[in-house]
Amino acid sequence: MKAFKIISLLVLFVLAACSSVRVAADYDKNANFDAYNSYAFYKPGIDKAKISDLDKKRILRSIDSELSIKGMAKSESPTLLVSIFTKEKERVDVYQRNFGYGWGWNPWWYGGYYGNSVSTTTEGTLYIDLIDAKTNELVWQGMGTSTLVTKNIEKKEERIREIVKEILAEYPPGAMKK
Repeated sequence: MKAFKIISLLVLFVLAACSSVRVAADYDKNANFDAYNSYAFYKPGIDKAKISDLDKKRILRSIDSELSIKGMAKSESPTLLVSIFTKEKERVDVYQRNFGYGWGWNPWWYGGYYGNSVSTTTEGTLYIDLIDAKTNELVWQGMGTSTLVTKNIEKKEERIREIVKEILAEYPPGAMKK
């Protein structure tokens, strides 16, 4: 029974370590987050995001959904403006495989495999900025980094929802502690 508990905890830690979205947030400590109850999308900022218009729509729908769940309303006279921007980079992983069998060298016998393998993945970072509508100052920024899914539209939409949800789980500040 004790071994089962240890194995269960080990599996839980491994799964937690394999979290697919790395998230961080920063905010203005002087901002009164209780005063923010409505939002609108900041078109000039969103237009600058270097992603397809379809992906922008997917991200904005996900943000809309998550902020609504948090009790915020979309408004013509908002207290917060929402903007996004993205960054993309190639991630290169090199795996060294040096294993073989026996001692010495024999030209008639292949003694193992020595070599490297390289894999590349595209990693994207989504930034969600929340700007005080009265002062036009950034009051909260969340970012999420993850590998990108590009071939399957359903998986892409699901991935975007997951990334946005993970980022906005950090809003308002202290939300994760509650």
